[in-house]
Amino acid sequence: MSASHRPAHLVGPPAGGRWTTLLLGIALLALVTAGVVLASAGPSTAPAVAPRTLAVQPQIAASAVGEQVIAPRPVDAAVLASLPPATTHGTVPDAPLDSAPDVVLSGRLVKPTAVLPVYLAPGERAIAAAPTRQWAGETRLPVIAEQPGWAQVLLPVRPQGATGWIYLDDPQVELERTTFRIEVDRAAFTLAVFDGVQQLGRWTVGVGKPEAPTPAGRTFLLDNLTPDEPRYSPVVLPLGTHSPTHTSYGGGPGTVGVHGWPSADVFGQRSSDGCIRVPPDALQLLSTRVPLGSPVLIR
Repeated sequence: MSASHRPAHLVGPPAGGRWTTLLLGIALLALVTAGVVLASAGPSTAPAVAPRTLAVQPQIAASAVGEQVIAPRPVDAAVLASLPPATTHGTVPDAPLDSAPDVVLSGRLVKPTAVLPVYLAPGERAIAAAPTRQWAGETRLPVIAEQPGWAQVLLPVRPQGATGWIYLDDPQVELERTTFRIEVDRAAFTLAVFDGVQQLGRWTVGVGKPEAPTPAGRTFLLDNLTPDEPRYSPVVLPLGTHSPTHTSYGGGPGTVGVHGWPSADVFGQRSSDGCIRVPPDALQLLSTRVPLGSPVLIR
């Protein structure tokens, strides 16, 4: 096998003086090249090799921005006590309003385990105080939007559709989820209850009169009350919304609720002052199976 046909790893170096001459030529060429480079560069006090910094900061910064949690403004006990309560009795004039009242809620809920400040926006001032209980039941507020460390929730206060932001990293906040939801179609006089995608029932109901309409939008099941002396319903289920025309029902704050009625002629009619009147089997299911905080969408 001749040298010209051998594999490259089997081809040896040039023999004898030719090898020495080649090495000297390579060395001379390297010295000349180095001299040219140094001469063109000129004198410098910088180190010959600068330390390298790995280009990872943009990636870290982008991640930090995406996950950055805005800290809440401090709220001391005196300020918290002075804030309007996030209950059906409260009014928060500057609360941001629900911007998507026709969208079905996810079922994610915020549950305070202590009185919590409710903020105008993440990092902004507190505008209300969310208690641990409403009347009889524990407070559960449905989430309508989220950003890292924060949740925007529906509030049961006036004005209609009031919302606020709660700081989720507060150890006195618990997050829950309900799979139940209630949908009311005022034009069709129906109320339907769903557990996930399963419809548990649909009933013909009574809604508000033209002069005292049942308010549209999304709200939630605020409480579950059993009156000591029931006059028209064994159970009353207040919602987190109010009559747009009545400032009070029987001395209360005008809270719209779901309840029964002694006679069936009110169903399929605009028969109430804003509340939703339901048959006994609907009231039984709503009051025994649907948890507080469950979203209600009224169309």
